[in-house]
Amino acid sequence: MPSFTIEELPIPDSLDSPEGRDFIDSVDARNAAEVAGYGTPEVGYPAAELFPMWQDPHEPKRWWGARRDGRIVARAVLEWQLDDAERVGWAGVQVHPRHQWQGIGTALLDAMQTAAVEAGFRRLLGYAVSPDAPGRRLVPPTGAGSVPAENREVRFLLAHGFRLEQVTRASRFALPADLDDLQARRAAAAAVSEGAYRIHTWTGPTPERWLADQAELYTRMSTEEPTAGLEQPEDPWDVDRVREYDALQDAGPRTTLTAAAEHVATGRLAAFTQLAVPADPARPASQEDTLVLREHRGKRLGMLLKVENLLALERSLPGRPSVLTWNAEENRAMLDVNEAVGFVPIGYEGAWRKDLTR
Repeated sequence: MPSFTIEELPIPDSLDSPEGRDFIDSVDARNAAEVAGYGTPEVGYPAAELFPMWQDPHEPKRWWGARRDGRIVARAVLEWQLDDAERVGWAGVQVHPRHQWQGIGTALLDAMQTAAVEAGFRRLLGYAVSPDAPGRRLVPPTGAGSVPAENREVRFLLAHGFRLEQVTRASRFALPADLDDLQARRAAAAAVSEGAYRIHTWTGPTPERWLADQAELYTRMSTEEPTAGLEQPEDPWDVDRVREYDALQDAGPRTTLTAAAEHVATGRLAAFTQLAVPADPARPASQEDTLVLREHRGKRLGMLLKVENLLALERSLPGRPSVLTWNAEENRAMLDVNEAVGFVPIGYEGAWRKDLTR
């Protein structure tokens, strides 16, 4: 008999509840797995930072825990988009390193996959960190990047019917930044567009003036970001959803910094980037979405906005050790910007897909 039990658990209403204790333990397991994979404590998150997004009605979730000696030591998470006719699920399994190699990951994946099939999901997508290792490499169809073929997580996913579709690079920008360098890059990038764009920055919720444009940017983020063969469905946003999302973010312990470019001729936003900054200055900021709409590319707006937001970070919330970001290996335009600014790779994830049959 296994020395653990698998159970589907409720999403807690608060972290102070009994259900909240299980959630916190599951985040501890998640953090231990990610830190082991990347080799840095900077990829661990307090439960309080992650919890607000578990309350988002537009991104429903179910989760299962592996319990041993009364504590959650591993978790599986299934997430999807509200009203998604394609029935695509985002799946993740994370086992605390002290409890690996005992069948827990397989048991969690089986429970989650059974539920996904019963609920009519057609495919599962997921990301798994792959520490570097010698030997044979597995290359995705994009031809960009690779993961070690003999790694535990790679063999696990292949054995359970997943296929590698993409490789994602994690990068780190060390702080404090060289402000003179950032200001010079901002000036050089701004000169390219010759006044065709006006830059706006804000802290916290989206200003009323930009709600509709921000909804359009978020929607197009789901279709214009490189996703290889994952075939992610469009994720439509409207003004009400932006307001709800902003309220959830604002209620948590992180501050959102946004820089956006207004196309002067039309008065519409053409690009944006966001940083999520923890309240604890000892923790890194997280580079969230960045998008330049297709019709406005080639004007160095990506560089301009990233630098503008980094300057805003150092000006308003200084003292953080770094900024972390994740980008698809085939997204060369964004990687060029990051590398020029000073981001350096710290690790890689595989993006995996499994088509489900009933």
